[in-house]
Amino acid sequence: MAQEEILRQLAEAVTEGEQELVEVLTDKAISEGIEPLAIINDGLTKGIEIVGEYFSAGKYYLPDLLLGAKSMEAGIKKIEPLLAGANRESAGTVVMGTVQGDLHEIGKNIVIMMLKTAGFEVVDLGIDVPSQKFIDKIKEIKPQIIGISALLTTTVARQKEIIELLQEEGLRKDVKVMIGGAPINQAWADQIGADGYAEDATVAVDVAKKFIGR
Repeated sequence: MAQEEILRQLAEAVTEGEQELVEVLTDKAISEGIEPLAIINDGLTKGIEIVGEYFSAGKYYLPDLLLGAKSMEAGIKKIEPLLAGANRESAGTVVMGTVQGDLHEIGKNIVIMMLKTAGFEVVDLGIDVPSQKFIDKIKEIKPQIIGISALLTTTVARQKEIIELLQEEGLRKDVKVMIGGAPINQAWADQIGADGYAEDATVAVDVAKKFIGR
């Protein structure tokens, strides 16, 4: 089977949320000698991008989005040991989390997976994360980027709170702040002094790359 066909089928399997098929096709791609990054970029990532497009268009719903993300993650897990063995250069470190009082994580997790496929190391703080925990982690590992997710109108103010804490601690100049979530827009990002706003996972990767000059 031609490499292009394997990658096409892999992308389609991710789009359809067929986790077991994604695992089989990822193994096949590896055995056929396809480069790990090509499997990610031309197979898995293309599939999840289509899932995102379908979701934005109303063709897919949250369960479909979650199935696609889990399928992609299954493929990534098979690729990661090969990437580690190849000593892939890290694009940078990102700390991600959903603010305190907010339990949403599907969007955040998809962004994390997309960032990982782009070569970033990502530290996931999880959901319902106190503002101070973001600050403590930044002091501990000194990431280049922090991603703050909030999906409720009642919790978006936490994003502003975290930026203010960064300023108070003298850390603001050392880290780029990216925000996202359903109620978030560029105007809010400008208002609170965030460095960037991402409306979806694909844009988040683009913003992160711009932050580090890629």
